[in-house]
This record gives sequence, structure tokens and C-alpha cells, in this order.
Amino acid sequence: MVDIYTNETCPYCKQIKEELNKNNIEFNERLTKDWPAKWQGLITLTGMPTVPTIVYEDNIYVPGRDFNNPQHLINLVNTKHHSYDINKETFEKIKTVNYNIHIAFGKLDQLLRQIENKINTDEHKSTN
Repeated sequence: MVDIYTNETCPYCKQIKEELNKNNIEFNERLTKDWPAKWQGLITLTGMPTVPTIVYEDNIYVPGRDFNNPQHLINLVNTKHHSYDINKETFEKIKTVNYNIHIAFGKLDQLLRQIENKINTDEHKSTN
């Protein structure tokens, strides 16, 4: 069973619940205000106080971090999960984070070089 931690004013929570219903996926809605200890535990574990947070088969799915849109979440829930050793799973996730950081810094470096070139070009024009 899917547990979805939400709050009453979250439009994205509503959208996710509608998508779960549309795909005939049963879920328990857990308002964060009604489940403060569980909610705080999830925040402590993930470091992200973001709703909707979904718990399914000992997996925690946080928007942005684990899924990008409602259909992506549905695909994750419908995918058969493999039981990997926690060390292997952690290692693979760290490699993914490292890769994403590498890509982000590469893009940042490229942007900084463009800015530097623009500044140098503008300075050269102003001295002529």
C-alpha cells in the first residue's frame, strides 16, 4: 500500500492523488499535521520537508529528488522493485550524485567562461 504524506493546501498533492486514483493505485493519505512523529521521521531521514512524500515498499519518493511529475511517480510505483544490498544501493546512488554534480559543475564552468569572455570583449571595446 502506498502512503502519501500531504497537507491540505498543496495543489501538487492533489494532482498526485488524482493520478494515483486514475491508475487504480490504492493509497493512504497521511496529513502531516495528523502524523507529526512519522512526518518528522521522514524529514530527518530524507533531509527534505517536501510534500507530497510517498512511502511505498520501504522506498521513500520525494518530488524533484525521486520523481519529476505524477506519471514518473506512477511508473516508479508500478515498477517491480529489486532487493539490492543496502551498501550496493547506497554506492550506486552516490555514484549518480557524483555524476550529476560533475555535470552541473561542467555547465557552471561553461557559463562562467561565457561571462568572462563577454566581460573581456566589453572591456576591449570600451578601451578602443
